[in-house]
Amino acid sequence: MWSPLLRFLAASGKAAVLLRSLAACVLLAAAWADVRAGAFTGSVSPGLLALSAVLVGVALVPLPLCEEPRPFVYVGGAAATASLVCSAALRLGHDAAGAPSAHPAFEPVALLVVLAFVTRRGPTASGAPVALLLAAAVVMRPLSTGVREDSLIVALGLTLATLLVAGASVTARLVVAVRRQRAHRTRLEQRIELARDLHDYVAHHVSGIVVQAQGARAVAARRPDLVPPALQRIEETGAETLASMRRMVAGLTAGESDAAPTAPAGMDDLRALVRGFALNGVPAHLTEEGPTDTVPPEVAATLHRVTVESLTNIREHARHCRHVSVHVRVRPHEAAVRITNDGTGPRASLTGYDLKGLGERVTLAGGTFRAEATAEGDWQVRARMPLTTPRPA
Repeated sequence: MWSPLLRFLAASGKAAVLLRSLAACVLLAAAWADVRAGAFTGSVSPGLLALSAVLVGVALVPLPLCEEPRPFVYVGGAAATASLVCSAALRLGHDAAGAPSAHPAFEPVALLVVLAFVTRRGPTASGAPVALLLAAAVVMRPLSTGVREDSLIVALGLTLATLLVAGASVTARLVVAVRRQRAHRTRLEQRIELARDLHDYVAHHVSGIVVQAQGARAVAARRPDLVPPALQRIEETGAETLASMRRMVAGLTAGESDAAPTAPAGMDDLRALVRGFALNGVPAHLTEEGPTDTVPPEVAATLHRVTVESLTNIREHARHCRHVSVHVRVRPHEAAVRITNDGTGPRASLTGYDLKGLGERVTLAGGTFRAEATAEGDWQVRARMPLTTPRPA
């Protein structure tokens, strides 16, 4: 219920302009009410009351122009000191017969506005004592001309107003801090994802380069005509690896303001990945079922990650592999990918960024993941992803 109000209090731009305009209107209304009620007449020191109000009013002028946190402390401290000194002078020179006909409203309102600026934008360590001084100045203003029933009631009302203004300002400050922390955490998570993608891409392409180089070396003596095509594939794979590394490192090192969003890998990338796969001359075969081009980008990126990791594991661990297939199926409510190979040897590493970490990512995204041997003796990796992202509870 309170979240829209908190977001409004913490907002910048139009909301900040509206809040400042509202504060200006309240200040003008308070000044007009003081003049109409004769708040500065009937006192022993009407000039001192007017001087205190003017000094606090002047402190309001630089506040909207301040950008760094420390100036708010200086301005707030000056306003609080001026008001407290004038209040002490009024209390020492007060004569009951010269009590004002009305309590001034402009100065307490101006002090509350200064308090809002200090608690909202001032530094935490030095801003807290200044905020206490401003609160004391607000409460002491009606008591400076005498402790009477009406002044006590006004002081109580100003105490409640001070607590409300300080609480709202601190709440807005905390909301902004949480928002910045959340944005920082989101950027950090994105960089971690990019780092994981970088690991997957480099591991996949480098393993492919190694396998192709080994194959070219093995057939160089018997079939020298096969060496140039192998070298060409190695060159293309290396260029693609460098391009992927440049894109991802740029995403990792980009700053907050100049970070260009990179599009997640999609179905076209998955098709290109399968087309470029070869192990001992055995290519991978891709079959698609359903409207695969309609898969949401985040789901397609996860399917691509599963395929990258699976093909990398096939290159690294599957021996005597004669068949590799990738099957993508899209149904109304889910998308699935299945990678199958008939190689022998250690099936997959289940630690670090390999299939275990990949399975955790798929599960956290609301999908299911399995890596196991089939009844025919093949090794199969399957992942299913819902096409609608579940709402957080």
